[in-house]
Amino acid sequence: MSTVAVTRFIEAHAVDVWRLLTDLPGRAARLTAAGPIEVLTPGPFGPGTAWREERAQPGGGTLTEEFLVVETLAPHRLVLCSSGAGVDYRITWSLRPVRRRRRGCTAVTVTQEAVPTAPYGRVVALLLGGLAARAVEVALRRDLADLAVAAGATGSVEAA
Repeated sequence: MSTVAVTRFIEAHAVDVWRLLTDLPGRAARLTAAGPIEVLTPGPFGPGTAWREERAQPGGGTLTEEFLVVETLAPHRLVLCSSGAGVDYRITWSLRPVRRRRRGCTAVTVTQEAVPTAPYGRVVALLLGGLAARAVEVALRRDLADLAVAAGATGSVEAA
């Protein structure tokens, strides 16, 4: 299993950051790497909500991914899962209110865990693990930067 975690301070209240994270119709407009989004389940956002989105890849091209909400604890924790070729991914967004410069701020940590589910997934993880982890870190940092822009904030980035 490989894990990548990145934290960014966003100068917005956790409830506002949560609103941005859970607004699927606005997701493609906020995230530079996200393309069209297709919501696959009806109803309000919560456990069981699923969607499909295209994601721009660093080397060019796109990848279509499906996400499923596994757990929500508004406005503090959002857990998603996504299946890949021989690997299952668990993406956890943690929002922690903090005080910075006497203003409300949110420390947002996004963690992606990759768990091989097939023998070839384990082989790929061994061969490309470090390269894949760096690519994931770049993508997570980009999503956090986009979230900060959407929140109207600038924040510092810290690797977790």
